[in-house]
Amino acid sequence: MFKSVLVANRGEIACRVFRTAKRMGLRTIAVYSEADAQALHVREADEAVRIGPAAARESYLDGAKVLAAAKATGAEAIHPGYGFLSENADFAEAVAAAGLIWIGPDPASIRAMGLKDAAKELMIQAGVPVTPGYQGADQSEATLTAEAARIGYPVLIKAVAGGGGKGMKRVDDPADFAAGLASAKREGAAAFGDDRVLIERYITRPRHIEVQVFGDRHGDVVHLFERDCSLQRRHQKVIEEAPAPGMSEAVRAAVTGAAIKAAKAVNYVGAGTIEFIADASDGLKADGIWFMEMNTRLQVEHPVSESVTGVDLVEWQLRVAAGEPLPLKQDEIKLNGWAMEARLYAEDPANGFLPSIGRLEHFVMPEGIRVDTGVEQGGEVSQFYDPMIAKLIVHADTREAAAARLAEAAGEVEVWPVKTNAGFLKRCLDHPRFVTGDVDTGFIAAEEGTLSAPEPSKTVINNASDLLWRSRSVNPADSWDTEYGAVGFRLNAPSVTQHIFFINGVAHQGGYLNGRPVVRYGPEIDGGFVVFYQGDAYEVSRRAPRSGAAGAISDGSLRAPMPGKVAAAPVKAGDVVTKGQPVVVLEAMKMEHALTAPFDGVVEHVAAVGDQVVEAAVLAVVKAAD
Repeated sequence: MFKSVLVANRGEIACRVFRTAKRMGLRTIAVYSEADAQALHVREADEAVRIGPAAARESYLDGAKVLAAAKATGAEAIHPGYGFLSENADFAEAVAAAGLIWIGPDPASIRAMGLKDAAKELMIQAGVPVTPGYQGADQSEATLTAEAARIGYPVLIKAVAGGGGKGMKRVDDPADFAAGLASAKREGAAAFGDDRVLIERYITRPRHIEVQVFGDRHGDVVHLFERDCSLQRRHQKVIEEAPAPGMSEAVRAAVTGAAIKAAKAVNYVGAGTIEFIADASDGLKADGIWFMEMNTRLQVEHPVSESVTGVDLVEWQLRVAAGEPLPLKQDEIKLNGWAMEARLYAEDPANGFLPSIGRLEHFVMPEGIRVDTGVEQGGEVSQFYDPMIAKLIVHADTREAAAARLAEAAGEVEVWPVKTNAGFLKRCLDHPRFVTGDVDTGFIAAEEGTLSAPEPSKTVINNASDLLWRSRSVNPADSWDTEYGAVGFRLNAPSVTQHIFFINGVAHQGGYLNGRPVVRYGPEIDGGFVVFYQGDAYEVSRRAPRSGAAGAISDGSLRAPMPGKVAAAPVKAGDVVTKGQPVVVLEAMKMEHALTAPFDGVVEHVAAVGDQVVEAAVLAVVKAAD
């Protein structure tokens, strides 16, 4: 076994690898960008090297700088984590050429599975069932349009080098195909440097089933059962679980057998995931599951597989990279109980799930469960990287118990002022359809009304009112408090004292509580404080909010909700637009975010494509039609 390992990544996955490496007695080395100088993964490593500016392409994606850091620190091995350089075959070759150990699959395996079109052809040859579609070399718009018509709508356009939902667009109507194709190509080029796409038939009730596989250099390949990752939003996984609900032993044998066949077809070594799409319209069937792609790396959701098998997958990665055989044979790997993972994102569900950036002034995670994170209180969520800030993982004897515990944990999250999806996660986990296992990849879109951010409940209003009132310490002899608008002590006073205050900028009226508050008291803010209830954060204040926030559209101005780059402008000055029509597209935190017309009108101004903009910058102005 080697004695030191450098993790060519950041945040949560870097911390995760360090945890196992330290337990195994290895020296740990971190790399970091200027934006991550104070990051948790930097402090948790035994040694850390700055490798460049904040932008990933000038730091974490610069393989030469990573190799220079390894040489300078005497690192013997490099673990790429996931994302960044983890599936870069050229970098894997460079690591080996530098005399270092690459903790991942062989470059040939990465290349074989790295492009979705070539991978599908390889799987067809290996006898693995694949989704009907087109993965040809002709990338002309005319050919792609014709192939979409042949396949039949709805179709899914996917960047051939894509992953994580980037460069993936569903198109239901032929009239929308050109716009979807252009967007998928832009995202593919921006995220992976490759704008080629493939087209697949869109399964109307799809489930996302994937199998964790592991191979060694002694010819052995095993699976560690399946995961269900069907709960997604915009093709981004939100909640994952293992095993998959409704999975019979016969279907499990079919899908894990196909996964082993796929891994062996590329002589796979290390941790990998074979992803399948299943038609859930009539339950899981062996002939209704098709190969979708292979991820030649450790997956974000690997903890659920660890939880139900008792295996440390990072330890296996390190041992296999050192030339050791797999620690267990297939018949020694047992499935135990149920595990679930929820991805906690820095995003605002009440504002179209736009990423949220800034300082984590208050950051409290639930206790008693596994929490994988790369941030801490006082840290920063940067515009430059992925908005996932933590993973909440639970394990229980049954699916029902796991879902209930994870819902409880999501409700215990406290983060401020950065917005998170904790309350949204809790609503998903509490939803009757999810509890019964009736999920597919369209679940969130179909249940949007019940999952969206709710108005403050009576519980929140009354508790916030009581806390605000008590924190004020109003003199009971005063007849009126003009700042609060509060009724004080009078002989003929009502039984419940009332006052006016604001929750998230909206006026409310409330009074005292006789019982103990059930909301959690968060940090104090100007004119009030924050309370947390069931995963949601509420800003409680006695003063009305200030106006002019990013994204404000009351005057027809479309403002940048965060720093980013203008990726596209579907319209130009003078164009007539209708309410909801895309006007400008902002690229930020690895995704595209479309800003739409707030009402029918005429475009007076739109920013130039390629412009780098700051938060609250005016990207476009629409003049109302009337």
